[in-house]
Formats: sequence, C-alpha cells, structure tokens
Amino acid sequence: MNEAKFIWMNGKMLPWSEAKIHILSHTLHYGNGAIEGTKAYKTPKGYAIFRLNDHTKRLIESAKMTLITVPYTVEELNKAQIELLKANEFTGENVYLRPIVYLGYGVMGVYHKEAPVEVAVAAWEWGAYLGEEGMKRGIRLKISSFSRPNNKSNMGKAKAVGNYLNSQMAKFEAVEAGYDEALLLDDEGYVAEASGAAFFMIKNDEIITPPNDNSLASITQKTVIELAQYLGYKVTRRRISREEVYTADEAFLTGTAAELTPVREVDARILGAGGRGPITEKLQSGYFDIVCGRNLDFEHYLTYID
Repeated sequence: MNEAKFIWMNGKMLPWSEAKIHILSHTLHYGNGAIEGTKAYKTPKGYAIFRLNDHTKRLIESAKMTLITVPYTVEELNKAQIELLKANEFTGENVYLRPIVYLGYGVMGVYHKEAPVEVAVAAWEWGAYLGEEGMKRGIRLKISSFSRPNNKSNMGKAKAVGNYLNSQMAKFEAVEAGYDEALLLDDEGYVAEASGAAFFMIKNDEIITPPNDNSLASITQKTVIELAQYLGYKVTRRRISREEVYTADEAFLTGTAAELTPVREVDARILGAGGRGPITEKLQSGYFDIVCGRNLDFEHYLTYID
C-alpha cells in the first residue's frame, strides 16, 4: 500500500512506522471495534473531505452499538482527520482516511468493558478500489454462498470490525471463482449488500436499491439516491430478489472506496449491453462532480482543508 508520513494515534501524530499496538490488544483476539472509510478529493479549492461529519458520527454510533465508549467527540475526531491530511502533505487526486476505534492491551477474555479504548486515524493515497477498468467497463459480480448474518445474531448497522469476516469470505470466494466482487443475500434470499458496498439496479429507467434492513446504512448510497432524484430519476427502496438482479438493465455498487462502480455481469448473466449503462454513467459522472467540488448545489457536503 502507499505509505504516508504520519498516523494520528490517541491524540498524537506518530511516524507511519511507529504506529503499533500490543499483540494482546483485545480487538485483535475478539473482533470488537469500529471503523470508518472517509475520502478526501482534490477540488478547485484544494483538498476537501466528503461528508466528514456524517462519517465521524457513524463511527461513534457504531462503537456505541458494540458497547465501546469513544473518548473523543465528533468535533475532535473531525479536527484530527483534517490535521492528519495537512501533516501528510499529500499530492494525489484523492486520499482515503481510515479512522478506527479498538480495544487495546490490558485484559483478556470475552468480557471487554475493562479493556482500554484506543482511537487512531490513518490516511493514504488510494486509487480505484475495483480498478480503473472496472470504473469504465464495469465489474463481474458473483452472488455469494455466504449470506449476510440476520439481525438476531449480528449488528449489521454497525461498521464493526468483526462484521468484515463475513465480507472477507464472500470476497475471497468470488475472486477465486474469477469474479471481481461478491453480492450477499440476507437470510431470506433478498439482496443485502456487496462485500463492502451498497447495491443498485436499474430497470425500465427506475433506480432500485434495497432498504438497510440487514446492511450498513451507507452514506454513499444516501448521496447517490439524493443525486438521482436531483437529476430527475425515480428511486425506489425495496427488497430485490436474485432473479431481478439477473434481468436488470443496469447495476452498480456504491461506497466510499468503491465510489460508483458499474456492474456488467452477475453470475454469468450479462446485464444490458454488457458494459457501463447510460444512467449509471450519468450518475457516476454526477457523483464525481459532487466529491470534486464541481457541483455547488452539493458543496455543503465538503469540508475544505485550509
């Protein structure tokens, strides 16, 4: 990966190579922690972080769901991310930020409340998550044999560290089978989300995306819904079956890392003309106009780095 100069860790700027944890840190053994994915883009006014406050609030809420009290406020963590970007003196087109709340060294055993709470933020330059070709041509998607855990056994609304074992297994299965990404169904057979992104499909010019009944409440998904309505499209939130995915005219994934990635094929079924569809392309272009500061109607979502 692309290393940077500094990582913010428990209120201090540490050199990248010195930001370390103890081998007996609680989260490493038991999987309780919360993460975020936030992105900064170059704009005509310099770097700007997209929906910084929303991402930081979700980080603290995710930690609360898993019974971790974050020792910093939203404002303090926002400031930490801004200062980290400044300190690292990035020059690329975009920068990914990864805040994490985790339980450190001090106690072992499943009961976690006595473990110390640690907070860190890393940032690095990161290109297209699913590849530049995938952004233009579209990716190949496989519906996974792994289902999204149901709400009685998991906290799908939390961007929790432990939730991503499910995503890793689904992603590995898809890639080993020759696909680019996995799509997980819920325990009733309806679309939940991809391994790290929300799912959209388009049928007869209607844009359809599942509710967040059993998935992360995606900030990028909300943004794209708002953008689509702004552009005059009908957007419907409802359950989507596997069969509907196969017969969609277009489909795409959204997420901080995935941004807006077209889907050209699902389980060997070619969607539409087998590439990035016209509505997907329009939304993709509109999304980058927003995050790069070219659409002033959405500028309130940008936090500029002075």
